[in-house]
Amino acid sequence: MALGAAGISAESVSVSLDGESVLRAVDFVAPKGLQVAVLGPSGCGKTTLLRSIAGLQRIDDGEIRIGDRIVAARSLHAPPESRGVGLVFQDWALFPHLTVAANVAYGLPADQRGRLTFGGRRQARAAAHVADLLEMVGIGDLVDRMPGSLSGGQQQRVALARALAPKPSVLLLDEPFSSLDTNLRADVRADVARLLRQLEITAVFVTHDQDEAFVLGDEVAVMREGKIVQQASPAQLYAHPVDPWLARFVGDADVLPGDGRGDCASTLIGRVPLQDEAMGAVDVLIRPEEVIVESGGDGEVVAIEFYGHDAVTTVRLVSGEEVRSRTTGAPRFAVGDSVSVHHSGAASVAYNRSHTV
Repeated sequence: MALGAAGISAESVSVSLDGESVLRAVDFVAPKGLQVAVLGPSGCGKTTLLRSIAGLQRIDDGEIRIGDRIVAARSLHAPPESRGVGLVFQDWALFPHLTVAANVAYGLPADQRGRLTFGGRRQARAAAHVADLLEMVGIGDLVDRMPGSLSGGQQQRVALARALAPKPSVLLLDEPFSSLDTNLRADVRADVARLLRQLEITAVFVTHDQDEAFVLGDEVAVMREGKIVQQASPAQLYAHPVDPWLARFVGDADVLPGDGRGDCASTLIGRVPLQDEAMGAVDVLIRPEEVIVESGGDGEVVAIEFYGHDAVTTVRLVSGEEVRSRTTGAPRFAVGDSVSVHHSGAASVAYNRSHTV
């Protein structure tokens, strides 16, 4: 099924609800044909941003474009139905009294929905389109089933097919997998990500789950308190977070005080190479996979978390600071062991001490 993708851009978008600022001069881009995850804690404004793009929320200031068209500004609000946007809601919002096929057909424009009712060749084309959509999302055999008889994953796929029915240029998904159990969520989101990349449709996912954002997003935009802190590829976000808060939010991280000496910093676990030169008092980002623990020394193992595929060992240094080390396989140490800790030598990020969050 061919879809005409369009890019999305938001520039200095602000929204207040009940007198409270929810979006604060947000700048956001979803390049044409890419999938962008909007990640952030509850209440940071990510769903409001999605609703503003969809046309379900008026903006107070700024500008939103879909493709080359301005769809929202201070004195402009294009209605949702004119924006070429498909929506998948958190609870899927299926009609319980309609079959799977009828639910998907509801996503078609009104004149095409009528063709399913009044018969003829047009009805056949519309029905074939619905059947193609259901096959594409992997539930072609459920066409006559009722939503109440489906699993959560199957209902989610129906909602996706309905959103794709009118061939939107943009697809917006608000926490689409949060109602699924953990194992099913991983399978369904991988299938959906694969499908959307095949379709080359522009998609924006809202999520509070870092793993989900990294799986789904070609790029990830991280929000905090109504602003986008950083937007980049998952690898860039993990390797070069702009501040310590973001470093901790997108993965396990410890921040140790250090003394910047150009291309390295002196820390409690020794010399740490830096990605960018720094001088003076800094805070150094330390990822657990970069920490090496060896027997003997003045550190003490105070906690071990074993996940089967890897283990995280927490060591309390003689200074009282704690640092974590991640290794594959079973733990090598036990709580109470005396150990020493040093850095792997991978280049890290240092922050001016005053910027630590």
